[in-house]
Amino acid sequence: MAIAEVSVIPIGTGSTSLSSYVADMQRVLETVEGVTYELTSMGTIIEGPLGRILAAVEALHESPFTGGAQRVSTSVKIDDRRDTTSTSRGKIESVERKLLGN
Repeated sequence: MAIAEVSVIPIGTGSTSLSSYVADMQRVLETVEGVTYELTSMGTIIEGPLGRILAAVEALHESPFTGGAQRVSTSVKIDDRRDTTSTSRGKIESVERKLLGN
């Protein structure tokens, strides 16, 4: 399972507020099978098989165009670890254990 951090920025929207675009993109993610996701203040974390994540990224990238944006900039970071199952929460818990000296 892979983990991706995705940030989609609609450009040419006529407003500095992007929350309606973000809400639309979260609705799009609800339709993508085989992934889990978490909205953060600066992007979205998506977990699942790499192919499903890439399908989700494509759907997210297209969403602002449907909402009227004239340009979209999308940034993606992917952590694809194949020696063990990894989750976003598991990565955080590993660091927290090390902070506690465990």
